[in-house]
Amino acid sequence: MNSATTPYPIGTPGTAWNEAELAQWSRQQLLRRSYADDVLTVIEQLAERFDRLEYGRLDVDPARYPLQALRSRNWDDAQPIMLVTGGVHGYETSGVLGALRFLDDAAEAYADQVNLLVAPCVSPWGYERIQRWNHAAVDPNRSFRASSPSQEAAALWALVQPLRSRIVMHIDLHETTDTDESEFRPALAARDGRPFEPGEIPDGFYLVDDTERPQPDFHNAVIRAVSTVTHIAEADAQGEIIGSPVVAPGVIRYPLGELHLCAGMTDAPYRTTTEVYPDSPRTDARTCIAAQVAAVTAAIDFALEHSPG
Repeated sequence: MNSATTPYPIGTPGTAWNEAELAQWSRQQLLRRSYADDVLTVIEQLAERFDRLEYGRLDVDPARYPLQALRSRNWDDAQPIMLVTGGVHGYETSGVLGALRFLDDAAEAYADQVNLLVAPCVSPWGYERIQRWNHAAVDPNRSFRASSPSQEAAALWALVQPLRSRIVMHIDLHETTDTDESEFRPALAARDGRPFEPGEIPDGFYLVDDTERPQPDFHNAVIRAVSTVTHIAEADAQGEIIGSPVVAPGVIRYPLGELHLCAGMTDAPYRTTTEVYPDSPRTDARTCIAAQVAAVTAAIDFALEHSPG
């Protein structure tokens, strides 16, 4: 489909989807990989070293979709809390696998310094279908708020809120892919009854800082660390990345709380969203996962160094 000229195959151009069209969209999303094999099996293995928490089950298939997180076994209320989330958008693979890889390869170094809480696959229905939305065509990453329309977001919100004021750093692991432009943005426009406006996919890694509480030194430290693993996205001809001004190499800003994004769901002084571009000819899946791990470790290191106490 040429998304710029061909109408999206569901609905009527210019008219928002009704319940029948939302259901049609959901039926067309086919299983393409296994949450149990790719994620739950790894969580079970990691549970030998971390405490496993089940913080909900998706109503769409409770047996298939338990929502699970891992936390430090030696949890100490005197230590700062570092939150890592992945798979808020289920199709963004390196976010899920990067969170798991961090726990397996790098988390032990912080055992006596921080409390780690890691939710590696927030949206398992979307993960299995390589889909941005949940089964009801709701974007979980615009839904982290009270009375959320997304069960995935609501469950994580409930898990995190008792800790909200004690979390020092939150890093939310994402990808920007070619399918953002070929599928997901056209679907969004069709769902909402708006015209699709083509954009540009940035080639490389970048971060999303918080417009309301920017932390430039924190973001620059993470970019420096990741630049040793993979290339950093450059600004387009307008000096932007995905329509937002570049404020430092590889860094843009969104109002994280106002948009109800996952990275804005806590009071953490250090919070960010990563974006990796897995479709670049200059990288591969393994490097994208390594970039996510590098971002997590650099974020924790910076927060440890610059937090009081």
